[in-house]
Amino acid sequence: SSNVYTTFPFFFPLFNPQVHGIVRRSSSFNTGRIEHLYKNPQAHIEGNMKLHYGDLTDSTCLVKIINEVKPSEIYNLGAQSHVKISFDLAEYTADVDGVGTLRLLDAIKTCGLINSVKFYQASTSELFGKVQEIPQKETTPFYPRSPYGAAKLYAYWIVVNFREAYNLFAVNGILFNHESPRRGANFVTRKISRSVAKIHLGQLDCFSLGNLDAKRDWGHARDYVE
Repeated sequence: SSNVYTTFPFFFPLFNPQVHGIVRRSSSFNTGRIEHLYKNPQAHIEGNMKLHYGDLTDSTCLVKIINEVKPSEIYNLGAQSHVKISFDLAEYTADVDGVGTLRLLDAIKTCGLINSVKFYQASTSELFGKVQEIPQKETTPFYPRSPYGAAKLYAYWIVVNFREAYNLFAVNGILFNHESPRRGANFVTRKISRSVAKIHLGQLDCFSLGNLDAKRDWGHARDYVE
């Protein structure tokens, strides 16, 4: 609950057109990126969107929620996803991003839903890290260069293992950086745009950035969702 960068998995149950999400308990509201959905009567007031308290570090709650919801689709968007912070919170990042994925997959198996659930794992271009070829493709060797990338690499391979061992419908989506107005304020695009606006308004004199030599391919979140 101390890490504002962790998002949460979404569950789509078998029979009712509903969306279920996991949200971590926090002393402050941590649902800012989905606040607009609360104003949508089709999504919230009619009961089609439900949030459950839980955490990817807690296998018991994952089993409980999945057994209750019995989803037809699970999208694991949960991660400590800030590359720089993963060096400071390396063990936590491994626990959430790597072992957390295993906990979800094992919960599917424990609840007897192997043959009925479709599982999507949000992988990352950080798997390529120190890129071995440009442009990257599905056969490009992985070379993660951060605890975040290494944790996501474990998650990638555990998804492959569950697919091959149990014939689970489980896929990895290797997405490059996707941006939108809901991007966290300390990620580089939002950090630059917000800081430039503050400098223009006289609220800020200067700001600092990290590695200026890093190169990333960006797309818009709407396109990535589609």
